[in-house]
Amino acid sequence: MAKDLLFEIGLEEVPARFVRAAVNQLKDRTAKWLDDSRIGHGDIHAYATPRRLAVLVEGVEEKQADVHEDVKGPSRKIAQDAEGNWSKAAVGFARSQGVEPEALFFKELAGVEYVYASKSSIGTDTATVLPEGLAGILAAMTFPKNMRWGSYDLKFVRPIKWLIALLGSEVVPLEIAGVRSGNVTRGHRFLGGETAVEEPARYIEALRSQHVIADIAEREKLIVEQIEALAAEKGWTISIKDDLLEEVLFLVETPTVLFGTFDSAFLEIPQEVLITSMREHQRYFPVLDGSGKLLPYFVTVRNGNSVSLVNVAKGNEKVLRARLSDAKFFYDEDQKLPIAQALGKLENVVYHEELGTVADKVRRIVKLSRSIAEALKADPQAAGDAVRAAEICKFDLVTQMVYEFPELQGIMGEDYARKAGEREEVARAVNEHYQPRFSGDLAPASLAGAIVSLADKIDTIVGCFSIGIIPTGSQDPYALRRQAAGIVQIVLSHRMAVGLGELFGFALDIHAERGLKRSGDEIRKELYDFFALRLKNVLTEQGNRYDVIDAALAAGFDDLNMAVSRAGALIALATGPDKDDFKSVVDALTRTANLAAKAEEGAAVDASLLEAEAERSLFEHANGVHVRFAASMEAGDAHGALARLSELRGPITAFFDSVMVMADDAAVRRNRLALLSQIARDAAAYADFSKLVWS
Repeated sequence: MAKDLLFEIGLEEVPARFVRAAVNQLKDRTAKWLDDSRIGHGDIHAYATPRRLAVLVEGVEEKQADVHEDVKGPSRKIAQDAEGNWSKAAVGFARSQGVEPEALFFKELAGVEYVYASKSSIGTDTATVLPEGLAGILAAMTFPKNMRWGSYDLKFVRPIKWLIALLGSEVVPLEIAGVRSGNVTRGHRFLGGETAVEEPARYIEALRSQHVIADIAEREKLIVEQIEALAAEKGWTISIKDDLLEEVLFLVETPTVLFGTFDSAFLEIPQEVLITSMREHQRYFPVLDGSGKLLPYFVTVRNGNSVSLVNVAKGNEKVLRARLSDAKFFYDEDQKLPIAQALGKLENVVYHEELGTVADKVRRIVKLSRSIAEALKADPQAAGDAVRAAEICKFDLVTQMVYEFPELQGIMGEDYARKAGEREEVARAVNEHYQPRFSGDLAPASLAGAIVSLADKIDTIVGCFSIGIIPTGSQDPYALRRQAAGIVQIVLSHRMAVGLGELFGFALDIHAERGLKRSGDEIRKELYDFFALRLKNVLTEQGNRYDVIDAALAAGFDDLNMAVSRAGALIALATGPDKDDFKSVVDALTRTANLAAKAEEGAAVDASLLEAEAERSLFEHANGVHVRFAASMEAGDAHGALARLSELRGPITAFFDSVMVMADDAAVRRNRLALLSQIARDAAAYADFSKLVWS
């Protein structure tokens, strides 16, 4: 009969940010071990609080499944020599399967004979293999940071205090780091006590009786419902950020929501400062009015019941008052620091040992901002704002507020710049130049902010590439992928008429002044490959098919806006109601490109050698289309350019129907190939149509 399995690891409080990944890992490792051990089971449920990680597996079979299988080895040609003797390969295969060579036999598969070994294994009782299995699961777990305690060799996230291992109502005997398994769990540290779990199915209720809500989803629902009820009662808007909710979720075992107040005089400080202080230091949820303005209240979650909530609120208010007083002191002191003096301090802040100080980086950003503004032909006011914003964009890094809360960089820069008398557009650009800060964030709204953001990001990427710091696999310590994606987003959102090659060139020229460790051409190639992946991600998120993306990018993507527009035009026709007509256009252009590959490079069409009416017609159409196609491409009209190419379907089809391209006369043959090459060059500037896939 199948039985439920419960495995609980009781711990000292685990850092909240580790808990979700840890319990998911425990669940995955348990499932894998059961499957690998041929132990049938039902659903697996994972539970976690700050002091426990647990899995409950339904319907665990009492015995491993028996195994009877034929394992395929090498082919007969490899397994036997000409005299029929077993080869070394066959003997080695037999040894690996635990059988004698004489037990091998042959079976035919897809017309080829292979040697096989028959394996049988009788399943062992689950209770027999569980102790070693559960101990192995626990020992194999990994965490961002581990601890060792006492004289034990085990490394784990926190010291293990108790273990439950139950198969049905029977304890699975095991001992880890001096802790023996049993059926006793521990409840809330202050409200509960120890309690026995008679069988796995009673685990949740046993903990509930000791003031612990072990189910993660239930605990989260309780927190959100209490916050929403409080908001409805008070008429507040309570901002629930997912990351803060996630952290609070794994700080409590019995959640009770309460609120407190703080002195409204603190509201003179920018609300971003107050909100950050409340969230980062105290894990409080800020309270806003209907317009998004901060109110002098906060919401927190107590790890306990509703007894003496007034006293709890007062204690939290006292702690918050001290935190906000610190913030006000930092804020007031920062405003006494002139921007010029702050910029001077950047000379002593190392950005990277090979790329200089933050002040060096600022000087590069200023030069890049000038170059980008000139390339965009920005109006003098916007260009001037961009350059000034570039000059002061990092000054807030040396303020006390940003030192305390690094996530406020830019936000404080905007506020301090505005108070220092900078133009509104300049102050806003100081903040905007960090955008987009994360996936899904907005690009800078102003042109000045967009220019400085481009300059900052391209300097970082090119600088890192120039000294060999290139993201590989999951390693991207300088967030270069995110910054490259930000560049793509900014160029597309502002429809900027600046090519990637220009941006690379501007940055490479500046970094070359200190001397490049690697070839500029090599760096440029790597940059294009790097940005190709970022653009593919953008196009994929827009719903484009992989073949359309490959076809569009094969024609180049230096002009990001045009590359995206070309992909959009292709997908519209490839999936639209006239896709069959478009397929015939693609077929004509692809056939043209295939034959044009045989043309002599640079060969021109000699009109006097055009013999047939079909080739003369194609020549005339191709010339007319070329002019109109080039005009559409220059204007950034991707749909119009594709429509021009489509006009050639009829003349191309008529040409192939009536003209022998590979004529016996060498001059005529070269001329016809040159004609096709002229058309193919225009098509290749738009897309590699051969990459399109048709269902």
